[in-house]
Amino acid sequence: MDALKVRNAADVEEVVRAAIASEQPLDVIGHGSKRRIGQLTATNAVLDLSALNAVVGYEPNELIITAQAGAPLADLLSLIDSKSQQFAFEPMDTGPLLGTTGRGTLGGMIAAGLAGPRRIRAGGVRDHLLGAHAVSGFGDSFKTGGKVVKNVTGYDLCKLLAGSWGTLAVMTEATLKVMPRPESERSLVLRGLDDLRANRAMTAALGSPFDVSGAAHVPASALRPEVEGLGLIGSPREAVTVLRLEGITASAAHRAASLAKQLATFGAVEIIADDASARVWAAVRDVLPFAANGPLGAWPVWRIVCPPVSGGALGQALTRPTGGEVIYDWGGGLIWAALPPQPDASAGLVRKEVAAAGGHAMLLRAWDEMRHAVEVFQPQAPGVAALEERVRVSFDPKTILNRGRMRRSVAS
Repeated sequence: MDALKVRNAADVEEVVRAAIASEQPLDVIGHGSKRRIGQLTATNAVLDLSALNAVVGYEPNELIITAQAGAPLADLLSLIDSKSQQFAFEPMDTGPLLGTTGRGTLGGMIAAGLAGPRRIRAGGVRDHLLGAHAVSGFGDSFKTGGKVVKNVTGYDLCKLLAGSWGTLAVMTEATLKVMPRPESERSLVLRGLDDLRANRAMTAALGSPFDVSGAAHVPASALRPEVEGLGLIGSPREAVTVLRLEGITASAAHRAASLAKQLATFGAVEIIADDASARVWAAVRDVLPFAANGPLGAWPVWRIVCPPVSGGALGQALTRPTGGEVIYDWGGGLIWAALPPQPDASAGLVRKEVAAAGGHAMLLRAWDEMRHAVEVFQPQAPGVAALEERVRVSFDPKTILNRGRMRRSVAS
C-alpha cells in the first residue's frame, strides 16, 4: 500500500496531479474509519489527510466552526460541547456498526453525509455545510461557499461534496454552522407496539404541534443483546417506541406531558429525561443493537430511506421472509435492516421491496465478497445516472479520486 501523507493543500494538488500523470487512482482517507463502506476501490495508492487536522477558527457567537478536513471529529465535538453547542444533525458514529475505532474526521463526516435522529427537524449534513476548500480531480484548488449562514457566492458547490464519498474532490477545509445545545430533553416511551401501530404513533407525534426532534421504534427481539442506552428503557424482548422533545426545561416538560395525553390511545406512556434520554438516542443514532461485536455482528446491514408512512410495512416485508431484524428512525423514514448472511446480502429482496415503497437502500455493512457481488449504493434510473456521471466527470474526468467507491461500473 503506497500511502501519501500530505501536510497542506499544496501537497494535495501535487499528489493529485502526479496521480493524473501516472493514471494512478487514489483512495482518499482521513482516519480510515469508513473504508469498509462502499464498493471496493480500484487502487493501492492512499492519499492520507490525517495531518490536515487543525481547527482554523471557531466563533461561538457567530455559530460557525472552520477546520481542516483531517480534524478528528471527536475533538471538534468536544470543543463545541464546551460552549454548549452541537452539530444539530447528530453525526452518526459508524465505529460500533463497522467494528472500527474512532469517530473519524470532519471530512469523512461530510463525505459520508450520515445524519442522526434529529435529521427530521434539523436537516442533514449538507444543510449545515457553509463552505469548503477542496482540490478537484484536475489537481486544481477551489473554494465554494463562505463563512456566513447567508451568502451569495453563486451555485453552492459545497452541497455536492456532502454524501459524495470523496469521488468529486479532496476536501482540505470546511466551515459548518453549529447550534446551541438544548437545555433539556424529554423522551416518551411506549411499549409493546407492533411495527405498524408504532409507525402510526410516530406519524401522529410528528404531525402534532409539539416539535418532536426524534421518533424511533425498536421491535422486540430474541436475538439482540441488551445494549447501553436502550437497556435503560427495557429488555430487547419488548418493543419500544421513543419520541424526543427538546428545548428549555419548562417547555420540554410541558410539551412532553401534552404529547403523552395525545398518544394515550396507543398505550401507557413513560417519560424519561436528560441524561437517560440522551443515552437512548445515542444508541439509536449509532445502531448499537446491530453492533459488530454483538450477536448480529456477522449479518449485513442495510440503510433504507423511504416515505415514513411506508416504514412499518416495508420493515415487515423484509423481516418476515428472512428472519432479519430492523430498527426504525426518522418516524419510519429510516430503516436499519440486519439480515441473515447470504452471498448477495439479500439484495434482490431488498431492492424489490424498497422500490415498491418508493425508497432507496444502501448496503452499509457487508463483507468484501458481498460488496464485490452487489451494488452497495442504490442503482440509479438511466437519466439520473447520466446526470450523476456528468457531474462527476466535471470534477474528476480521469476518475482519479476513490475510483469505483460508489459504482462498480467505474472501478475498472
